[in-house]
Amino acid sequence: MPDRPTKLELLEAVRGFLERELIPELEGVQRFHARVAAKVLGIVSREIELEEPAFRRQHRTLAALLGQSAPEPAQLAEVAQGVERMERELTRRIRAGDADNSPWRESVLEALSAGVRERLAISNPAYR
Repeated sequence: MPDRPTKLELLEAVRGFLERELIPELEGVQRFHARVAAKVLGIVSREIELEEPAFRRQHRTLAALLGQSAPEPAQLAEVAQGVERMERELTRRIRAGDADNSPWRESVLEALSAGVRERLAISNPAYR
């Protein structure tokens, strides 16, 4: 059984304190910095919660896009390395013109759009 409070609960408690109690009492630069700190805590919370499933989806998407059939690694660090490697390969193929005027282009655009949406869900979910 995980310890309580969880990492997410701790981050949200600090963020809540900043937003509800501290920020309203501050002015000027201090208020700005406290708001930035609250935003950072929100990003870190979303990373903890959403990063692993996002990396795993991205790994599957890129593997399919690039025609790779290797099994998905169990460890998150290996998944992230695989994503980085496949992103380099995708970049190389895009630069080579493979996605310029081919049916593959639509698949590339869909995969890139999905990746951007996943990153935005973590960094700034209010952005649409």
